[in-house]
Amino acid sequence: MKNLITDVAGTRIGNASDAKVATGTTAIVFDEPAVVAVDVRGGAPGTIETDLLEPHRTVERIDAVVLCGGSAFGLEAASGVQAWLSEQGRGFTFVRGDKPIPIVAGAILFDLLNGGDKNWGRYGPYRELGYEAAKVAGTEFALGTAGTGYGATTVNLKGGLGSASAKARTGHTVGALVAVNAAGSVTVGDGPHFWAAPFEQDGEFGGRGFPAKNPPETLAVRTKGRPRENTTIAIVATDAVLTKAQAKQLAVMAQDGLARAIYPAHTTIDGDTVFAAATGRIPLAEPMMDLTELGSIAANALARAIARGIYEASALPFPGALPAWRDRFG
Repeated sequence: MKNLITDVAGTRIGNASDAKVATGTTAIVFDEPAVVAVDVRGGAPGTIETDLLEPHRTVERIDAVVLCGGSAFGLEAASGVQAWLSEQGRGFTFVRGDKPIPIVAGAILFDLLNGGDKNWGRYGPYRELGYEAAKVAGTEFALGTAGTGYGATTVNLKGGLGSASAKARTGHTVGALVAVNAAGSVTVGDGPHFWAAPFEQDGEFGGRGFPAKNPPETLAVRTKGRPRENTTIAIVATDAVLTKAQAKQLAVMAQDGLARAIYPAHTTIDGDTVFAAATGRIPLAEPMMDLTELGSIAANALARAIARGIYEASALPFPGALPAWRDRFG
């Protein structure tokens, strides 16, 4: 176990970033088409191909999910991932012998005011970033200021890309991957402690625990920026055999991880979106109870991944850039 989403058999992750623009993309490529669903709770989401993921839609499995910066411009990253998959002969075929159509779902976050140079001309860098991220996808990848987390921020600290994994009592593996660009805070007040501290494993984000005292002022609601400048986007994955309806329930339960790790979460100025993927390696023995176990573990893993994304991040090299957690707390 590497404590990464790629501990789930059949998942590969690739990051690509543009330091000048201060943005990036993360591609989640499945070794074989996976069952994927999505749950959207933020008030300002930006997504592509999410309607297709509803349980009653025709396509049962998809080839990849992409998370990207760039706000609406970043939706082009899905085309880049699709182009790479097409070169590999991957995709959905309507009629035998037809050219396969790679199916890529995705979500974006807003990182256009982080100090990077956004004067990129007619087209943004996102299609090429998507292609590169898919091309380099593997079982090892960077966290923090990497991929979709490159330009991400929170109200008081640099945001970032985080991941975590766990084994369920059912024998299944569950993993989470998240780009943290929240309107709120991942830490308790202005201190070093993470809201996700009760779920931490093996000191994965510093081992500071929860503060001995939690003064009322730490519960004051603070948010950054203006509408549409935020969003936390994530995917949880499992090696279980799930239907699209079961994957939808997994995504719904996993959303609780945001509420455990970010204060406040699911706001009107966030576009919080969580995908859930099943690579279909291990059947459920008791579907209702096993899915409850997987959803609980997925929420915990997502909360841990959020804290890791902040813990592993480094500050952007621009005047006025937010400090990273390690800059402030070591």
